[in-house]
Amino acid sequence: MSSEVLHVAREKLSRRTLEMHYAITSLMEEFEAVDWYRQRADDTEDPELKKILLHNAREELEHAAMVLEWMRRNDAEVAEQLKDYLFTEGSITGREEEATGKK
Repeated sequence: MSSEVLHVAREKLSRRTLEMHYAITSLMEEFEAVDWYRQRADDTEDPELKKILLHNAREELEHAAMVLEWMRRNDAEVAEQLKDYLFTEGSITGREEEATGKK
């Protein structure tokens, strides 16, 4: 795979680590695609092309959300962090301060 970068020899990695690597790499690619589509939408002067590019960006966000949910379901540490920070109100960094007792 062109975007796959392993820092350790594949044969030394567990199947679980490889699966999570695939998910993380896919998540990164999906968000990168969102960024590209949004930049192109901002730059185009054609209204119809802009609508198409923004539609494509939303599709990539859907893919990213699906991968993130897979990660949540398959990694307790990911699940814990998402539980602590997603869909909350108030200061994001304040939530960490509360969790660690540092203020």
